[in-house]
Amino acid sequence: MLTKVVLLILAIAFLPLVAAARAETPKRDGADETPSWIQESNKNAQILLKVFADFAPEQAGQLGVDGLDEMRTDLTPNYIQAMNAALSRAEDELKARLAKTTQPEVKEDLEILIKTCDDSIEGNNLQYKYMLNYVNVPRLVFFGIRALMDPQIPPERQQAVVKRIEAYGGENGNWQPITVQAKILFGQDLRRDENLLGPYKGEVEQDLEDARKFIDGGKALLAKSQVKGWEIPYGKLAGQLDDYVKWVRKDVLPHARESNLLPEPIYTNNLHQLGVDMDPRALMQEALFSYSEIQHQMDALAPLVAKEKGFESTDYRNVIRQLKKDQLTADDILPFYKKRLAQIEEIIRREHIVTLPDREMVIRMGSAAETAAIPAPHMQPPRLIGNTGQYGEFVLPANEGAAAGDNSQRMDDDTFDAAAWTLTAHEGRPGHELQFASMIEHGVSITRAVFAFNSANVEGWALYAEAEMQPYEPLDGQLITLQNRLLRAARAFLDPMLNLGMIKPAEALEFLQKEVVLSPAFAKEEVDRFTFRAPGQATSYYYGYHNLMEIRGEAQVKLGDEFNRQKFNDFVLSQGLLPPDLLKKAVETEFIPSQSGGDVAAGM
Repeated sequence: MLTKVVLLILAIAFLPLVAAARAETPKRDGADETPSWIQESNKNAQILLKVFADFAPEQAGQLGVDGLDEMRTDLTPNYIQAMNAALSRAEDELKARLAKTTQPEVKEDLEILIKTCDDSIEGNNLQYKYMLNYVNVPRLVFFGIRALMDPQIPPERQQAVVKRIEAYGGENGNWQPITVQAKILFGQDLRRDENLLGPYKGEVEQDLEDARKFIDGGKALLAKSQVKGWEIPYGKLAGQLDDYVKWVRKDVLPHARESNLLPEPIYTNNLHQLGVDMDPRALMQEALFSYSEIQHQMDALAPLVAKEKGFESTDYRNVIRQLKKDQLTADDILPFYKKRLAQIEEIIRREHIVTLPDREMVIRMGSAAETAAIPAPHMQPPRLIGNTGQYGEFVLPANEGAAAGDNSQRMDDDTFDAAAWTLTAHEGRPGHELQFASMIEHGVSITRAVFAFNSANVEGWALYAEAEMQPYEPLDGQLITLQNRLLRAARAFLDPMLNLGMIKPAEALEFLQKEVVLSPAFAKEEVDRFTFRAPGQATSYYYGYHNLMEIRGEAQVKLGDEFNRQKFNDFVLSQGLLPPDLLKKAVETEFIPSQSGGDVAAGM
C-alpha cells in the first residue's frame, strides 16, 4: 500500500479527514485572536505542508490546504527521491528558522517539524533499500474520492471529484493513469534489484479480495451525491482498476513473499514512526508481565459477573463467551450505542472526569468499502486545519458476515451490551472524539495537531479514557474493559513476536481466540494488522497508555491532595498531540506549578 512506500504520510494516510479549508488554526474559545506563538508556528508549518501538497495532495487537502480538490498523487518513477529532496530543502529552512527563534513553544514545534523530516527521509530510504514498490491502487482511489464526498463539504466543491477521477484515469493529459504508474514503479524495482522483498502474500490476497468493495464503494458514493458527469470517467477508471487487479494477481502475487517477516531495521523504524521508542524485545517482556497482571484481575472479577448473571462457569473466558451470546440485532446497534454514549456522558459530568462540550457526538455505521479499508470500529477525525465547525465521527463497521449468515466472518466482539461501555469510551467520549474536538475548540498549532501526531500519543489517551471510565461501569462492563486491556498487552508482545519470527500467524490467531476470547474474524483482523496492514502499530496502545499513566503518577505524587483529575485531563487534551517527552515537560513546567499552593481541589 502507498503508506508503506511513503512513510512521510503514514500518520495521516489512515486518518480519513474531511476536505480542505484555509490552512490556519481556529481561534480559542473566548479569545480575540490566535496567540502570537501559534501564528508564528503555523507559518513554519506551511513549509512542510507544501511538501504534502506536492507529493500527497489528497491527504494535504484533507488536512486543510487549499486548491487541491482536483489533484491526485503522481507516482512518478523518481517519486521517493524527489520527495526526499523536497524534505531536505524543507528541513534546511526549518533549521534556519530554529536558529533565529526565541519563543520556547515555537522552538518545540520547529523541533517536531525537523524530526518529521528526518524520520520521513529515513523511512523512505529503508523502504527503497529493502522493498518492492507495491501500491494498493483501488484503496488509494477510493479514499481519494471519499475525501471529497464527505457530506460536510459543499456540493459545489464536491463537483471537483470529477476532475480528480479524470486525473486518476489519465484523461486530462497531465498524468498517466495511476494504474499504469503503479505498474511501472513495481517493474522498475524488479529490474533495479532482484533481492528486494515483495509484499506479504497474505496482504496481496486480502487486497485482491477487497478490490471489488473499493471499486463499487467509490461508485456508490458518487451515485448518492449531487455530483454531475461522473459516470463516464468513473466507468473508464473502474475498467482500469479491474485491469490492475488482474495484473496484481498475474504479476505481483508471484513475487509476494511467503513469510510476513520484515527486515528488522524496517520493523524497528515502524515502531519509531508510530511513537514507540523502545526496543521490541524489551517491550515484549514488559507487556508479558502486564498481560499476566490483567489476567489475575479478570480471574478475580469473572466469578462476580458469573454470580450476578447466573452463569455456571467462573472462568473469565467462559464468562465472556456467555456475555457475547446476547447479541444486538443489526438494526439495534446504532441506537444502542447512542444510548450508551448518553449514559457515559452522565457519568463523566457527575464524577468530574473531564470537561464535556454541550454539542452532541456523531455515531454512524460504516459502508462496506469503509469496513474493508478499516475493519475495526474507529474515529473518523475532523479537519484539523481551518476547521469551520466540523467534528469527528465514531464509525461502527458493517458486519457483513453476520448479515450473510457467515459465522467465520462474524465479529461478535462489540455488538453486545457489556462491550459498548469500553468501545464508546475509547472511540467516543472521553476518548478520541473528545481528543480531536478539544484541539478544534481550544486551538493548538498546526504542528501539534498534525505533525506531532503518532499512534502512541493518540491511542494512549483513548486507552487511558477506558481506564478512567472503568470504576463506574457495571461488573460485566468492567470485565470487558479488562479484556480490552488484556488485548492491548497481547498486541504489545504478539506484534513483535510475529515480526521477529518468534511465532507464526496461525499460532497468534489461535492464542487471540482462546486466551483473549476474540471472535475468529476479529482475531484474523488483528493478525492481519500485525503482519501487513500496519506492522508495529498495535504496540502503540500499550506503550502510549503506560507513558500517560507515568506522567499522571508523577503529577499526583508532586501535588498530593492538590491533584485535580478533571483539570489534569483537560490540560492533557489542551496540549494537542504532543509526543510523550514534550507532554511530560508541559505537565512538569506548566500544570504542576499552576496547581500547587492553592485550593485547586476544592469542591471535587
